[in-house]
Amino acid sequence: MTKVRTRPPLVNRTSLTRGRFIAGFLSVPVLLYLIYVIAPYAQAFYIATTDWRGVSASPRFVALENFKRLLSDDVFWTAIGHNGLLLVLMPLLTIVIALFFAFLLNAGGASGGVSGVWGSRFYRVVFFFPQVLAVAIVAVLFQQVFRPDRSGMLNAPLMALGLEPIGFLSDPGVAFWSILGVLVWQAVGFYVVLFSAGMASIPREMYEAAQIDGAGRGQLFFGVTLPLLWDTVQVGWIYLGIAALDVFAIVWVMTAEHGGPDHSTTVMAAEIYRNAFQYFKFGYASAMGVVLFFFTVAFAVVAMRLSRRERIEF
Repeated sequence: MTKVRTRPPLVNRTSLTRGRFIAGFLSVPVLLYLIYVIAPYAQAFYIATTDWRGVSASPRFVALENFKRLLSDDVFWTAIGHNGLLLVLMPLLTIVIALFFAFLLNAGGASGGVSGVWGSRFYRVVFFFPQVLAVAIVAVLFQQVFRPDRSGMLNAPLMALGLEPIGFLSDPGVAFWSILGVLVWQAVGFYVVLFSAGMASIPREMYEAAQIDGAGRGQLFFGVTLPLLWDTVQVGWIYLGIAALDVFAIVWVMTAEHGGPDHSTTVMAAEIYRNAFQYFKFGYASAMGVVLFFFTVAFAVVAMRLSRRERIEF
């Protein structure tokens, strides 16, 4: 009795071929991600449990000693407090200002109907301009703006009026707020463009229908624009929060003592750099980096949970 050979189903062979193609296509990116992202993270976690000073080939294992030292490090707790303030204020101020300007550029025109203010395309370019500048250039630029003499853009008018100059970067009570202002100025332009793109995708008919029902500018914004733009705002909030936790270059370049005066502007990233490359305490700096890593991940998870809502289709 002869056996009849059966060919494997075409669907299974197609699926197998597709799976091999996807695996082959993704293998190189996944390998690079493992080497250049996951491996450094794992190495940082290991170094955080040692007393490595960047010289010895076999650092001494100290377990959680570095993390115990962090609990009594007043400077690091000060840096955490500053990052916490930035985490709250920087996304809030940036998003509020960006939403205001984006709404003006898309639906703030004085004429009838729904249109942006005159010259809205030009203003988009102007708002986006800070994104073209390197962060270090922004820091150097505002160093000159905040100079405490007659060459400072802000203090020159005050001194011309006979008033005392303000120590924007030298007064411990003012320096942090000066840094916050620079961070918002540097970030707001990108989100103006991002929110403008989101608003431009909202059908004009929805605005016109709301206007026919008697809605004013405020009702248009809170009743139409914001609900339909919520997903974009959520993404912007998370990105800005992560940026607030990772602030480094602005603080390091602009301020005296790289976080001064008297640690009034220091942040976690600055303390990590200082301990690693000035004090050569790489193990201790890695412990700080591990704490910053968990803060960042925790913020992203909490922000995603709290801002989750059903998607509105239009």
